[in-house]
Amino acid sequence: MRVEIWSDVACPWCYIGKARFEQGLAEFAHKDQVEVVFRSFELDPNRPEGETTQVTGMLAKKYGMSEAQARQAEQRVADNAAAEGLGYRTEGRDHGNTFAIHRLLHFAKTKGLQNELVNLTFRANFAEERSVFDRARLLELAVEAGLDAEESKQVLEDPTAFAEEVRADEREATELGANGVPFFVLDRRYGVSGGQPAEVFKQALEEAWATRPQPAKLATVSGLPDPGQAEEVCGPEGCAVPQR
Repeated sequence: MRVEIWSDVACPWCYIGKARFEQGLAEFAHKDQVEVVFRSFELDPNRPEGETTQVTGMLAKKYGMSEAQARQAEQRVADNAAAEGLGYRTEGRDHGNTFAIHRLLHFAKTKGLQNELVNLTFRANFAEERSVFDRARLLELAVEAGLDAEESKQVLEDPTAFAEEVRADEREATELGANGVPFFVLDRRYGVSGGQPAEVFKQALEEAWATRPQPAKLATVSGLPDPGQAEEVCGPEGCAVPQR
C-alpha cells in the first residue's frame, strides 16, 4: 500500500505531521508493506528564489498580527513540536522559496534517499541555526543524506532539473482537492489533511488496508476443470505427469 504525503519544508505542521504519521505507522501491523512517497507543494511559490524574510515578520504581515502575537503563535507551534520530541527554534528562522529544495528531493527519490533528505531539511529548517535557503547549506545536507556532491550541485544549478516533476506534483495536489499541507493520500482512496494525532493516522491506515481492492478470482470456462486443478501445468514442484 502506498502513502503519498504532499508537504513543504517551510510548513511547521508538515514537520510535526510527519513525526505523528510515523508514530501511527510504527503501530500499524502491516507497516512493512507500506511505501511512503513525498510529493511537492510550495507554500510561497511567488517569492523570488534567494529572497528570504524572518518568519515572525512574515506571519505578522500575512495574518495582520503584531510581532508579539506572531512570536506567541510560533511558541504554540514549538510546544506541539516539543510534544513529539522535535526541536523547534522560535527566533531567527527565515522563510523563502522552496522550489530548489523540492527539485533536490525529487533527485533524492531517484537515489532511494528521499526520506533521509526530507528529515534533514526539516530538522535544519526548524531546529538548527543555518538556513536551508542557503545553497551551500542545502548541498551539505544533500551529501549528509548520502547523495553525490557533484550530482547534487548540478541539480541545484540547473533550474530545469526535476522542475517538471515538482510541477506535476502540484497539479496533482490541485486535482485531488488539496489546498493546504500536510496532505496524506492512502492507496489513492483515502485523504487525511493536517498534522493529525498519531492514532488518527493509525486508524486511517487500518481502514485503507481493510478495504483495499482484492485481486479478482478467475472464472472457470464451462466444461473445463478449475484453473488450479488442471493436469497439464508446471509449478514450483515440477510439471504434471500425464495420466493418459
